[in-house]
Amino acid sequence: MAETLEEKIRRVLLEDVVISEYNSGWPEMFRQEKEHLLKCLPTGLIRRIEHYGSTAAPGLAAKPIVDMLVQVTDLDETKARVAPILEAQGYDYFWRATSGDDVPPFYAWFIKRGSDNKRTHHIHMITESPEFTMHWEALLFRDYLIQHPEVASEYEGLKRRLAETHPNDRVAYTSGKSEFVSRVTTAAKRLGRG
Repeated sequence: MAETLEEKIRRVLLEDVVISEYNSGWPEMFRQEKEHLLKCLPTGLIRRIEHYGSTAAPGLAAKPIVDMLVQVTDLDETKARVAPILEAQGYDYFWRATSGDDVPPFYAWFIKRGSDNKRTHHIHMITESPEFTMHWEALLFRDYLIQHPEVASEYEGLKRRLAETHPNDRVAYTSGKSEFVSRVTTAAKRLGRG
C-alpha cells in the first residue's frame, strides 16, 4: 500500500537530528548534485543553484545534509515537469508552505537520500519573487557565518544543544534556531547596507 501524504510528512519530521563535524566533501556533494540537476531537468527552467546552510560554511559542524537553493522560472512548471522526474529517481517531494501550515507561498522541496536511506540533500526550488525573500536571505546568513567564525561557532553550539534536546523532532530543532538566524540575518543586511 502506498504511503499517504500524512504518513510521509510524519516519517520525515521524526527522522533523527544529528550534527556531524564539518566534512570537506560537502562542497563536492553540492557540485555533483548541481551538475546532475542541470543534466536531468528541463532546460530553461533553472536560473541558478546555490549551496547554503551550514554545510556551505567551511569548518562548521552541521546536519550532514547539503542544502541547495534552486531558482526556477515557474513553480507550476516545476510541479508539473520537475517533480515527476525527481520522484522517479527516488527523491521525496513536497509542495511545502514557506512558513506555517498550508499558508502561501508554497514551493517545491525535495529530499535526496543515499543508499543507506539517510538524507544527503535538501533541494528548495523557488522563484525570484519577493514572496521568497526569506529564502534568498539565507544566502546572506551563509555569507555572514563564513565571514564571522565566532558567530559560526556560537551557531554550532546552539545547533548541538538543540539536536541533543530534540533528537527526533525536526520542527522543534528548526524553531529553536529561528531567533538566532533572524538576528544574524538582520546583522548581515545592515552590513550590506553599510
